[in-house]
Amino acid sequence: MKKQIRLNGFTLNSVAPHSPGLWRHPKDQGHRHGDLDYWTDLAQLLEKGKFDAMFLADVLGIYDVYGGEPDAAIKNAVQVPLHNPLLPISAMAAVTKHIGFAATYSATYTEPYKLARDFSTLDHLTKGRVAWNIVTSYLNSEAVNLGMEGQIKHDTRYDRADEYMDVVYKLWEHSWEEEAVEANKETGVYADPEKVHPINHEGEFFNVPGVQLVEPSSQRTPVLFQAGASEKGKAFAAKHAEALFTTLASNLEELKAFTSDVRARAVKNGRNAEDIKIFPGIVPIVGRTEKEAQEKYEELLTYVSYEGTAAMLSGHTGIDFSKYEPDQYVENVTTEASHGFLRKYAASTTRKWTVREAILHHGLGIGATKVIGTPGQVADELEAMANEGDADGFNIIQAASPSTFEDFIDHVIPVLQERGSYRTEYEASTLRENLFGKGKVRIPDSHHARKVRLTDKVHI
Repeated sequence: MKKQIRLNGFTLNSVAPHSPGLWRHPKDQGHRHGDLDYWTDLAQLLEKGKFDAMFLADVLGIYDVYGGEPDAAIKNAVQVPLHNPLLPISAMAAVTKHIGFAATYSATYTEPYKLARDFSTLDHLTKGRVAWNIVTSYLNSEAVNLGMEGQIKHDTRYDRADEYMDVVYKLWEHSWEEEAVEANKETGVYADPEKVHPINHEGEFFNVPGVQLVEPSSQRTPVLFQAGASEKGKAFAAKHAEALFTTLASNLEELKAFTSDVRARAVKNGRNAEDIKIFPGIVPIVGRTEKEAQEKYEELLTYVSYEGTAAMLSGHTGIDFSKYEPDQYVENVTTEASHGFLRKYAASTTRKWTVREAILHHGLGIGATKVIGTPGQVADELEAMANEGDADGFNIIQAASPSTFEDFIDHVIPVLQERGSYRTEYEASTLRENLFGKGKVRIPDSHHARKVRLTDKVHI
């Protein structure tokens, strides 16, 4: 039986989200990212394509590793200017009914009590269509601009994030009992204080004593996305993630190895293998003929900024590529930035990457797989990745915005629908139901969130 493919539209509230230089393309509208109409139009476009969610990436700092300064990033609009991903969501939800919104927020630089309130509020406003993409953040500029002397060490960030999750689970799942809200006009009781509990969390990294400020939303806990690729990251995903984004796999064999590893780790954590939906990132380049698609791809490459991509890849990996000759091979060194991006180019089992090759590949969709061809050929590749590689769906990464989405929705999705590999209508109204099945609004009992328990305050 064919797997039903799931789709997210991958973007970021900036000029040229993941393809430096593409803002210059004649069809690109990234310059409109500060216009609310741009976001409502984009949400309606993705809902037309029956996408599960708009995935909103984010960072809180500037790419200043390349040459030790931010000039290349600023000059080439490398995720700067960069606006807050949460703020357009209410407006996008108001003009749509089904599509979800997966916003990136840092577990390193946002206090858990505040994050729990913000996402609960959004889940209410969207009627259960919100997801949180959990990140621990990889830019040193994020740390120093938020008042720290420097980054927390990579592995410590994950240890800290693990406790962070316990805090937000207590707030979302356990602070308010199901029947706490009475709204009884006769007795004057809105909420029963006996059914609203302080979480009394005292841990290594966080002390959070109080009650959740927001009553339970439709989903209680938002759908949990994550993209960690290091050993720590994969262990974190196996315990917490409901959906996992990756750009690591470059062929079916690598994809199958990755999906098998992730699902085995989930089972070891007492979960079901299918409890994690795995979304490889792809950049689809669609043409009426194979030749036209290839020509479109080659034309897009002419707009990619080499310097801008070098600045982005330097930030992603923590390595200043201005110090490397273009024909040097990328070396696998230890940094405090993203281990996954560095491993992709420095520890590939299929090829060795020079600095020039890595930068050119990274510049169109942060190194994600390019799927180039006719609508039927693109559909063939996606079905192979789903049915042979065991992917659950794909994060569709834009080259030019929104034309990448428009081409895919207009030409590839009808092929997938005709083949029975993709929905023709949404299954439900909440995001978790659309991902996992009607009736599955709440996070399952097998998830760690349901196993966390509140502790009584001990008075000495």
